[in-house]
Amino acid sequence: MLQIDLDEKWTFRRGFLDSAAQLEEDPGEEVNLPHDGMIGTPVTADAPARSDSGYYHGNLTNYTKNVLIPDEWKNECVGLLFDGVMMNATVEINGSLICRHHYGYTPFYVDLTPWVTFGEENRITVNTNTSMQPNSRWYTGSGLYRSVRLCHGQKLHIRPDGIYAFTKEVADGIAFLEAQVELDNASQENCLAEVTVIIQKENGEEAVAQSRVTVHVNAMGTQTARLTLQVKDPMCWSAEEPNLYQIRALVKNLGEYRTHYEKAAHISSDEDSSLFGIRTVTADSVRGLQINGTQVKLKGGCLHHDNGLIGAVSLYEMEARKVKKLKEAGFNAIRTAHNPPSKALIEACDRLGMYIFDEAFDAWGMAKRGGDFSQFFAADWEKELTAFVKRDRTHPSVILWSTGNEIPERGGLGNGYELAGKLACAIRRLDGTRPVSNGICSMWSGLDDKLAAGMRKEQNAGESTDSFLWEEVTEPFAAGLDVVGYNYMEELYERDHERYPERVILGSENFPKEIGYRWPFVEAHPYVIGDFTWTAWDYLGEAGIGKAAYVDPDDPLVEKGPWALMPQYASPFPWRTANCGDFDITGAIRPQGAYRSIVWGSGRTCLYSMHPKDYGKTEIVSMWGFPAVAPLWDYAGFEGRPVEVIVFSGAEEVELVLNGSPLGRKRVSTEKPMPCTVRFETGYRPGKLEAISFCGGKEVSRDVLLTPGEPSQIALLPEKKEMCADGHDLICVGIEIRDSEGNPVRDASVALRAEAEGSAKLTAFGSGNPVTAEDYTDPHTITCRGCALAVLRAGYESGPMRLTVTAEGFPPAVFTGEVFQR
Repeated sequence: MLQIDLDEKWTFRRGFLDSAAQLEEDPGEEVNLPHDGMIGTPVTADAPARSDSGYYHGNLTNYTKNVLIPDEWKNECVGLLFDGVMMNATVEINGSLICRHHYGYTPFYVDLTPWVTFGEENRITVNTNTSMQPNSRWYTGSGLYRSVRLCHGQKLHIRPDGIYAFTKEVADGIAFLEAQVELDNASQENCLAEVTVIIQKENGEEAVAQSRVTVHVNAMGTQTARLTLQVKDPMCWSAEEPNLYQIRALVKNLGEYRTHYEKAAHISSDEDSSLFGIRTVTADSVRGLQINGTQVKLKGGCLHHDNGLIGAVSLYEMEARKVKKLKEAGFNAIRTAHNPPSKALIEACDRLGMYIFDEAFDAWGMAKRGGDFSQFFAADWEKELTAFVKRDRTHPSVILWSTGNEIPERGGLGNGYELAGKLACAIRRLDGTRPVSNGICSMWSGLDDKLAAGMRKEQNAGESTDSFLWEEVTEPFAAGLDVVGYNYMEELYERDHERYPERVILGSENFPKEIGYRWPFVEAHPYVIGDFTWTAWDYLGEAGIGKAAYVDPDDPLVEKGPWALMPQYASPFPWRTANCGDFDITGAIRPQGAYRSIVWGSGRTCLYSMHPKDYGKTEIVSMWGFPAVAPLWDYAGFEGRPVEVIVFSGAEEVELVLNGSPLGRKRVSTEKPMPCTVRFETGYRPGKLEAISFCGGKEVSRDVLLTPGEPSQIALLPEKKEMCADGHDLICVGIEIRDSEGNPVRDASVALRAEAEGSAKLTAFGSGNPVTAEDYTDPHTITCRGCALAVLRAGYESGPMRLTVTAEGFPPAVFTGEVFQR
């Protein structure tokens, strides 16, 4: 079916729309989709979901749009394709309810054909409901936060997401492919359909392979056409070389078949296309994970669906920005924790080269939160799983499926063993080319009262190595998996390999500060195929799961340890972000991200210090936290006081130099708890601090920290200077406070105001501060670590744009650019 972007000019209202009279009472607000109806709402201490949601409230929202359905479509099929609606959505046409959809993360198609009035405008209304709080363990956003498309096509047409293609084998310079095209026949005639599949290089017109087949499709029935193709001298897709093809499918209605074929007087047709990559994937415990026959270790990060300052809104440019930054830091894989991602993220990974561990659910039938999807799981899981897999299965970036994360049924409760098998089998029926996994955690939950007695109840507490209880209760759950995901259970890898020598293990979720001593084991053992940190990118909600505290040795928190810093105890309002990402919500890399990149082989040197006020105190770091180091050498008032300096380096030795005077040279640690680090102690003196890394006596890299002068200027750092007037394009403008010589002032806290003029809208403005009550849709913010971010979004009009950022006592900073028509 032909698809038309329907994202422009919807009317957004708060509350539930149940009558046409409300349209006159409340004119609403004009918005372009994707749109998050939650991100601009107040946060308060009494939010029912508390730290889970980052103190945001759930709400009722509705969207309306009048759409002209042309009279010439009268003999066609018409529908809406939603990539995701958050959540418990109802879809109406001209006031009549035609669809309910509960899950907030899966695509769904709504057939409008029986209800629309052709030749006239038809009112589409979508109500959404996130008010059953708490309904998630993290910030969900609300509303039409992904794109919507209007579809139309002939009675005999290709289903939305109806193209499936995969690589069976690459041998002797030829890629052997299979394509499947799902057809719907909404007519009263039995049809003969000619289906043609064409493979082209993405930016080329010439076909590199083509195949044709004729199939029979019964009246009001469906059929799948299967075709084989061969591509000579194929360019295979991988994260390192993301070579893409375009697969096009065309269907012609040749005519009616009764007892014989009657040729149609007029041959109607339909077509669709998808990105496609030639790529094979296998996994076993001897050869590990192989992509195109080459072993790959997954350098992975878990990724929630929100996009920081713009909330849950998913736009290609924002998703691509995230993928680019992760790749620069050394990542080659993401896990879509813990739900199906947007189509925009999938496309970004296809184009830029990032492997995807594609996940379906955070809960099955046993709830994690009172308002979550578990209440609809029994009735809807197969429909949702099917829609998710069918949308993503042709995309080469998707290399691994996950049926769920830390499922309470993992020990067999709630019919968990049978459900685990059913979900895995359902995926294999839809796509047998990728391994199926599940992120299984320790038994801190999920046991009956008898077995739970005496077990540790802290979230993701390590599994005891004194017994095989975990193996015994999860073995039937894992029996149908191709790859078993281990969440935070690295201590079990070696002994479980002895117990299950054929098992392929994946570190599906791991603590960020432990990568230094965990990664060498992953590299050395083929049966462990990778590691996914929690988390690659900071996110809204689950507020304060990552934090560090520095207390006196006799403080009661010392005895309680890391668990004392968990959100339910230590994240009061206005904690907002999880504070555990390698990147913060603005896209700035954090120290743990720099550390990971060095563990993974970066030759950089990264220099940090700890605040002198914390010297001599006892450090408590939450399980998802990281030591509170900062790229800072600016501690006025602490001159002469002892300060600890930490250097991340993969070299052999590091020398520390202050104001030209060497302070010593040390070997880089290779031991727990943090290999690839060197620690120095010195007295604080302002000036220039340098760390120089050496291998074999030769310098390999260095890093420098300078004591800046007083904050005196605002620097704007746009990531590009023009954008397309398509309603979706973005420009992220970094904001940095600097001294008179241009040095960043990394501890500056400056109140800023932003104003956008012209053809761009200021869609978000804020910082990476994890503890804030700011409204990111407001034009005011306060810098955190001397930085902030403005996000400009294009509308549908071209022309110049201008961003002005001001602060009291600073000269204004201005960025100008252009919004152009494609």
